Amino acid sequence: MEERVLGRTGRRVGVVGLGAWQLGADWGEVAEDDALATLAAAADAGVTFVDTADAYGDGLSERLIGRFLKTRPGVTVATKMGRRVMPQEPGVYTLDNFRAWTDRSRANLGVDVLDLVQLHCPPTPVYSSDQVFDALDTLVAEQRIAAYGVSVETREEALRAIARPGVATVQIILNMLRLGPLDEVLPAARAAGVGVIARVPLASGLLSGKYDEHTTFPENDHRTYNRAGEAFDVGETFSGVDFATGLAAVRRLAPLVPEGATMAQFALRWIVDQPGVSVVIPGARNPAQARANAAAAGLAPLPPQALRVVRDVYDDLIAPQVAARW
Repeated sequence: MEERVLGRTGRRVGVVGLGAWQLGADWGEVAEDDALATLAAAADAGVTFVDTADAYGDGLSERLIGRFLKTRPGVTVATKMGRRVMPQEPGVYTLDNFRAWTDRSRANLGVDVLDLVQLHCPPTPVYSSDQVFDALDTLVAEQRIAAYGVSVETREEALRAIARPGVATVQIILNMLRLGPLDEVLPAARAAGVGVIARVPLASGLLSGKYDEHTTFPENDHRTYNRAGEAFDVGETFSGVDFATGLAAVRRLAPLVPEGATMAQFALRWIVDQPGVSVVIPGARNPAQARANAAAAGLAPLPPQALRVVRDVYDDLIAPQVAARW
């Protein structure tokens, strides 16, 4: 698999990673044996980067990855902190809390030093706090973490983070239904040497091409309970796009899928082709999905015509819903 430098971490990682939210919570039930098999299949397929968070299953995702690392060392693991505290307020982002949160993640993952810790979509004022970033620098100096980054909701938050000299990576939603980051965020990150981790690459599965108007999801799946943002930012579910509108967009994009590829692989390859992207982190609930996602890295770069059609579909259908907000 092609490798790229993950921003200021200096680490090289495969361009297709694995997002481990599905292995912890909010996507229906995933048995632990299936989760471990999914991690193993991803690694066998060339995945060298896994993204998780202390909030996924209240640490379950981290603990499963920790078990996996005992048999498969060498994978770069990025975790996140801050979402386990409710309500999320700027005042909880303190050095003492950071030490406690990272100590818990270190124990869950079974490591002395965390490869990469990201603030998990913190309140917007946090990005302007020198004290917060000084505390993160202290964690690096104390060798609790090797590097830090942020996971953001908005383009403005990403740009504020990129301007911070110690920020190694920015994680942002980027997919064919969320083109906002292309114009400013990715160029700014490239200029600053900050890595870009592209999350929600399949728009919560919409861009898999497997859904239609009759598709339903389990009650404990965020695609059921967060469609209007009842639990967290609605942009995390279907990228903030109305489900019916998303289906219409996917049907216009489907003819662009290269021969022999799936709609999901096409969507992932589109992200890999964007200048400035370090790694894309699709989730997977089983080994077959993990292998199929990793195979997207082997597709040829998409032709210019396909990129133009993606932009046209976005401008026609999606931009009126999401462009102003994300």
